[in-house]
Amino acid sequence: MIDLHLYAAFVAAVTTLMLIPGPNVALIVANSVAHGARYGLLTVAGTSAAMVLQLAVTAIGMAELLGKLGSWFEWIRWIGVAYLLYLGVTYWRAAPVDLTKVAPERKSSRAMFLRALLVSLSNPKTLLFYGAFFPQFLSGGPGASMEIALLSATFLALAIVVDGSWALMAARARRFLSARGRLRNRLAGGLMIGAGVGLALARKS
Repeated sequence: MIDLHLYAAFVAAVTTLMLIPGPNVALIVANSVAHGARYGLLTVAGTSAAMVLQLAVTAIGMAELLGKLGSWFEWIRWIGVAYLLYLGVTYWRAAPVDLTKVAPERKSSRAMFLRALLVSLSNPKTLLFYGAFFPQFLSGGPGASMEIALLSATFLALAIVVDGSWALMAARARRFLSARGRLRNRLAGGLMIGAGVGLALARKS
């Protein structure tokens, strides 16, 4: 059974990180602003469908890896810490992106869903992120498969809620979204670096 403190930390970390917009959110916002909340939510459906596939691949691969390399579990987590620190520095140094300048899809339900699905699937960094992020919140015991399943389901549910909120608020928040791009990057980078440092310290305790 997963440690409740680890689970609570996972929920808090995922919710915070998802509030920082990425490629999926940019497309959700663009479609919602251009065509309305219905089409923004349809975009969320596309990105969430891709996430189901990505989480399934990650969960299966991670369960097999932890089963074969049980004694190396701490090394896996240290690799995850290093990757989170790398992501943090990358976000911090990235050029700001204006979310309102992302081109929306044409007003076709099928095209919009498929485009969102492909945008989300075409980012290979997603699988690396899942692989680095999830082990930090696993107890490493014999019930790892159940823990991974719970974290995956929680991640998907939080993604749908947060991305859906972006879709519903996008039209009203257009002016805010067009500004503070560098601040968003610094927040994302700071969160990643903080997560990496915090997890590194936790490994030593």
